[in-house]
Amino acid sequence: YTTENKLVDGDFQARSEQVIKNALSIVKDSNSQLENIVKVNIFLTDMNNFGKFNEIYAKYFNAHKPARSCVAVKELPLGVDVEMEVIAVEN
Repeated sequence: YTTENKLVDGDFQARSEQVIKNALSIVKDSNSQLENIVKVNIFLTDMNNFGKFNEIYAKYFNAHKPARSCVAVKELPLGVDVEMEVIAVEN
């Protein structure tokens, strides 16, 4: 979703980038920061997209590498193909 709460147009990479930006925005709004993220969970409806997601993920999580899991799921709400959740500690 975009900040306007609309599904992202474009390819899988564009949707992946927006998912990460959304998660980081929530972390920031919660008075934390990327370096305080301790765990990331990624959900993909097609594991063939893992490499594409990983390329985008590496742009944001390069120096800081929290624990991470990635799981394949049959489907996600609203028909999206990627979802991400993060756990962060306070500053």
